[in-house]
Amino acid sequence: MKWIDLPPIWLAGFLAVAWGQSRYFSQGLSFGGSWADFLGGLLVGGGVLLMALAFAEFRRQKTTVIPHQTPTSLIQSGIFKRTRNPIYLGDALILAGLILRWDAVLALPLVPIFIWVIEKRFIIPEEDRMRRVFRADFARYVSKVRRWV
Repeated sequence: MKWIDLPPIWLAGFLAVAWGQSRYFSQGLSFGGSWADFLGGLLVGGGVLLMALAFAEFRRQKTTVIPHQTPTSLIQSGIFKRTRNPIYLGDALILAGLILRWDAVLALPLVPIFIWVIEKRFIIPEEDRMRRVFRADFARYVSKVRRWV
C-alpha cells in the first residue's frame, strides 16, 4: 500500500474528481472563455517547469526524490532557493491549471484541499525528518526560504 501513498497518486485522484465534475456535473457553470484556457495552460506549464527544475537539483545532488525516504543531502540551490517544495507547488499549479482548462468551476475548492493534504501527508513528515538529520543547516534554510512561495 505504500506505493499508493505518493503525491502523484494523490494528484491523479484530485484530477480525476475535477475532470469528473467538469464532465458530469458542470451545472452550466463556466469560467468564461479563452482566458481560462490560457491561464490554465500557463499554470500547467509553470507547474511542469517547477518540477523539472526540482528534479534536476535532486539529480545533481544525488539524493532521493521519494517523499517517505530521508534525503542524503539538503538541497538549497537552484529552485530550492525560492521555495522549499517546488514539486508540490508544481502539483498544485497543475491541478489549478487543469481545473481552469476543464472549466471545472465547482472543483476549484479542491486546490486548497489538495495543498492541505500534501502538507499533512508529506511536507510536515519530510520536514521533521530533515530537521532531525540536518539540524542547524535545516533551521537556517527554513528561516531563509518559505515553504510554498
